[in-house]
Amino acid sequence: MQPGTRVEVRVRFDQRWASGFEIAEVVPGDPPGYRIRRRSDGSVLPTVFGPDEVREDRRRQMWWI
Repeated sequence: MQPGTRVEVRVRFDQRWASGFEIAEVVPGDPPGYRIRRRSDGSVLPTVFGPDEVREDRRRQMWWI
């Protein structure tokens, strides 16, 4: 996934998927990690997420978004 890709993030507390995020930065490594930006306010979350904690947003996009 590349910066700007809309994603869902696995919530570490209860393991559910939360939407409303995008990839802010790909962190090199094996496997790579991701810095995540909250779309509502543009804040970058203060941790790196692994590839098993992030998935591409599966919700259909509305025509006005």
